[in-house]
Amino acid sequence: MIPGPFLLYLGHSADFVGIKTSRGLAAFRPADCVGEFRHDDCPLTLNLPRMTIAQGAAAGAKTLVLGIANSGGTLGGDLVEDAAAALEAGMHVAAGLHHRLRDVPRLAELAAEKGLHLFDVREPPADLVVGTGYPRAGRRLLTVGTDCSVGKMYTTLALAMAMRDRGLVADFRATGQTGILIAGDGVPVDAVVADFISGAIERIAPARHDGGWDLIEGQGSLFHPSFAGVSTGLLHGAQPEAIVLCHDPARSHMRGIPGRSLPDLQECLEANLQVARLTSPHVRAAGVCLNTSTFEREAARRLCAETEDALGLPCTDPIAFGVEAIIDEVLCTEPSRQAMTASH
Repeated sequence: MIPGPFLLYLGHSADFVGIKTSRGLAAFRPADCVGEFRHDDCPLTLNLPRMTIAQGAAAGAKTLVLGIANSGGTLGGDLVEDAAAALEAGMHVAAGLHHRLRDVPRLAELAAEKGLHLFDVREPPADLVVGTGYPRAGRRLLTVGTDCSVGKMYTTLALAMAMRDRGLVADFRATGQTGILIAGDGVPVDAVVADFISGAIERIAPARHDGGWDLIEGQGSLFHPSFAGVSTGLLHGAQPEAIVLCHDPARSHMRGIPGRSLPDLQECLEANLQVARLTSPHVRAAGVCLNTSTFEREAARRLCAETEDALGLPCTDPIAFGVEAIIDEVLCTEPSRQAMTASH
């Protein structure tokens, strides 16, 4: 486990979506976050106390979390400098970037000298096996998206918490660096060799016989040229009985690809259901979640209602309006697999 409490890093970021890891920790583990570190040119805030590295250490932070995501997941010079400052101040450093902290000689040497740890969250297990697609017992829901970074993690966490509030057994299964930092475990699926993606998901959501639910965090989008492979492996490995589609209606183009529009919601749902049927023939859509954070509240309600009417599925913003209608839809029909026991 990564020692808390945390000092959350915003650095020089100007992209609200790009600080999603720090935002996620602030939202779902607020008691473990003592403050935020940002440079003067950063216009963003998590509404936590702004602290220098030294102030964060003095306030009791045990780990600086480099909670940002950039294209390619690289460790630039500024990140290295700030990570080194945290080590000098006596803090561990955690990051979810593809570029490993331990692969930076300066940081590795400094951590060893200080007796501190570098936590590379985007590190998949070494003993993964390929998936089989064999039917397995249990109830599983997977979130999918029209694009990356549209709210799949937030939706999955909201569903898990709301199910538990109803007295159901429900477990959040993290597949990305932010979810792993929140949950304390999981598999960073976008760092898994392609052949092992479905097997990795079978591993984190194995057969279960307690009537409980695995709520599996989705990644990427079948319609995003950069990340569709990860999304496909997730759909096959999750073997979901239900999927929930996530979408940001304010987004003008695919993240990172100006000029490429987002798919139609109905088209996206149908594509995800089709791919999921390879390992889950009776999968069904259970709802749509919109990220309406940039909309006025009444406009957001109207948009959810219009989407619900158009698709014939419950539609909500999980943060603004909750997910009760989607849970009702998920639970309203017993799946044909319910009586099935895993044969392998």
